[in-house]
Amino acid sequence: MSDVLKVNNVSVAREQASILTDVTWQVDEGQHWVVLGPNGAGKTTLVSLISGWSMPTSGSVSIIGETTSDTDLRELKSMVGVSSAGVDARISGREKVLDVVRTATYGRSATWTEEYDDEDTNRARGLLASLGVDSLAERTFARISSGERKRVGIARALMPDPELLILDEPLAGLDFGGREQLISTLEDLARAPYAPVMVMVTHHVEEIPQGFTHALLIKDGRVFASGEIDSVMTEGNISQLFGVPTKLSNVDGRYFATARR
Repeated sequence: MSDVLKVNNVSVAREQASILTDVTWQVDEGQHWVVLGPNGAGKTTLVSLISGWSMPTSGSVSIIGETTSDTDLRELKSMVGVSSAGVDARISGREKVLDVVRTATYGRSATWTEEYDDEDTNRARGLLASLGVDSLAERTFARISSGERKRVGIARALMPDPELLILDEPLAGLDFGGREQLISTLEDLARAPYAPVMVMVTHHVEEIPQGFTHALLIKDGRVFASGEIDSVMTEGNISQLFGVPTKLSNVDGRYFATARR
């Protein structure tokens, strides 16, 4: 399998503080990764690097065979889809949901003078339908719930038909019903025959959808464990990762963790 994402001996320092140290990680075609770690582990910085939004202090990041430090990052926009709170925050609440998705065709966050053909419109509506929010197409972004915004954000990230889809804490802030509905949607997406390679960042094991194949555990800015999900998601690893003796269970392909008393 060819590598879609390659992080090679990457370190990041800001204001003399080390955020990531000697991180090496490779993501190949057909894989779906969860990146798991406690708050402050360096997950947000890692997302910024693999999205092409920032550069490492040392080491290299390659996306679809292109090293980010040597590439016009505008060329990567169509190959990497990102769904995150940061992306959502750049979208005007006055934009219609349909346009929130369609503008991703041109790498924009708001409508301007561009024109969309029927193929663009039909694809955007199809993505909204696949994520269960097609009825919201004519509403403004400001008038939909946080859970609906998450779904619209994923549809937007998928609009350019990316080879790599990055989901940065897509379930944060959702209530139980909204969380479970979106997990079900992500499970369907992971199982789809032409799904992009996916990287999902979270700090809750309960949020890992079925169909994810690999896990990267990050602690104190370093790789704590990495590999196939069943070999990485163990009680010992999770206990050490979060610093709490943990009971870990797997029920019908979903992980659940509780502290041992």
